[in-house]
Amino acid sequence: MAPRLPALETFPPLRAWQRKAMVEYLRRRTEDFTAVATPGAGKTTFALRIAAELLVDGTIEAVTVVAPTEHLKTQWAQAAARVGIQLDSAFRNADLHSAADFHGAVVTYAQVGMAPQVHRRRTMTRRTLVILDEIHHAGDSRSWGDGVKNAFEPAVRRLMLTGTPFRSDDNPIPFVTYERGGDGLLRSRADSVYGYSDALRDGVVRPVLFLAYSGETRWRTNAGDELAARLGEPMTQDLIAQAWRTALDPAGDWMPQVLRAADARLTVLRNAGMADAGGLIIASDQQNARSYAKLIEQVTGEKATVVLSDDQGASARIATFAASEQRWLVAVRMVSEGVDIPRLAVGVYATSASTPLYFAQAIGRFVRARRPGETASVFVPSVPHLLGLASEMEAERDHVLGKPKDREGFDDDLLERAQRDEQASGELEKRFTALSATAELDQVIFDGASFGTAAQAGTPEEEEYLGLPGLLTADQVSLLLTKRQADQLAAQRRRAAVQAAEPAAAAPAAPAVPLSAAQRRVALRRQLNALVAARHHRTGLPHGKIHAELRRLCGGPPSAQATIEQLEERIATVQTL
Repeated sequence: MAPRLPALETFPPLRAWQRKAMVEYLRRRTEDFTAVATPGAGKTTFALRIAAELLVDGTIEAVTVVAPTEHLKTQWAQAAARVGIQLDSAFRNADLHSAADFHGAVVTYAQVGMAPQVHRRRTMTRRTLVILDEIHHAGDSRSWGDGVKNAFEPAVRRLMLTGTPFRSDDNPIPFVTYERGGDGLLRSRADSVYGYSDALRDGVVRPVLFLAYSGETRWRTNAGDELAARLGEPMTQDLIAQAWRTALDPAGDWMPQVLRAADARLTVLRNAGMADAGGLIIASDQQNARSYAKLIEQVTGEKATVVLSDDQGASARIATFAASEQRWLVAVRMVSEGVDIPRLAVGVYATSASTPLYFAQAIGRFVRARRPGETASVFVPSVPHLLGLASEMEAERDHVLGKPKDREGFDDDLLERAQRDEQASGELEKRFTALSATAELDQVIFDGASFGTAAQAGTPEEEEYLGLPGLLTADQVSLLLTKRQADQLAAQRRRAAVQAAEPAAAAPAAPAVPLSAAQRRVALRRQLNALVAARHHRTGLPHGKIHAELRRLCGGPPSAQATIEQLEERIATVQTL
């Protein structure tokens, strides 16, 4: 028996961006429509409302949803069932057709890639809407892209969804529209865009604070040489990669110190009104994930849930964690995209993955707002490339074909293979041996601006930032961070004055020591932030927009990774605005 049609009047009210996008969709009535919306904005609800409209008016007879993972198949089917659309999440390629009491099925990109002819026959049998969730996955490989194109060309409607920056490679994504720009390059064009900054303004997502931790790292190269470097200082890419990897070593002191800080922040949020707030540690591989879980148990006395692979047991563990009040979840890649655990509010980015796509997917797990005032805190290594991504979180990125690609951060190709296999790369492991690492809070990044000066782990200065109230609006976050930074600087000046006033009885005064490059950058960053804050109070413009305007006028990366010369130029520029 055919399933009953969904009742439109039972749908939850749509948000403003969803209504606007739906009106645009129904007005156009085109075969293909691409909607880009930040994680947590409600892409699933939007897509299901479109499906319901088309089922009710007879435009389609069936719905097929294509999702990245097995876990998301279940999540899609449950969300659809709540609004009266029955989707078969257990459909297998061998089944050939869905049972008659379903409106359609949910499949994965891998399923389609393995047997596109099966899904083409299903699509041709009934007038079908295909919802391609996180459409950038259709560009993961030639077989997936070709499979999606071959399977769903006969569909009467195709709705493409994504919540993260598009791909950084040249694989064209099926059914996405590309337009040639003035520079001759092809760029993807979305029909509806709802970015993080829009959602933050509307209160749809949480403000995210990035707490960047630096520290001293030591390692031994494969040639037997011992090297030391401060995480976050300007270095070659190889040295950055090795210092980064050393910091993430579970046997060092950096990870235990950062995990203690993250758990302290989680306690603050729980005591401030988010009683069920949870934390997520994103690891690079299985071995580290297990080690981090042991560290968390030592810090908190409570076992963490560990999710290592995309299997049936993993989905059940995620669902159990989402419905519980357990403090910590440790995952390799299962929770990097699409998985909905709204209570996640603290994250530890303990992976060396550095592409904009992966970073945005990971941070998207923490931004889903449930009620006004909730904030999220993500702890990251103080690595220039990551700091740049944190500063540009609100940036909208199109998929560009033919643009020369710069290698970012770590060896991304190697990392992508490691993430796919969920095993540490033996080749990378042999390059060096981690010896030790210590952690200190380097800076806090919010709304494109950085706040604070270096604070050792476990000190009252660090606690001032970890103890920020958990329920704040975006404006309140900016004001409090500015005040914390001012208090920190005032305390440093008082200490310096006391030291200067003490009689130098025992030893002659030491000659003034010139500032190091690192100290100069910190001082210039503080000066720039103070000038930006002053302009914010004069004009009402958000800090992030002022920083963005300075970057447009002066060029260069975000202030968290800008050079001394670039910071000096921006200071001179903002003083003339």
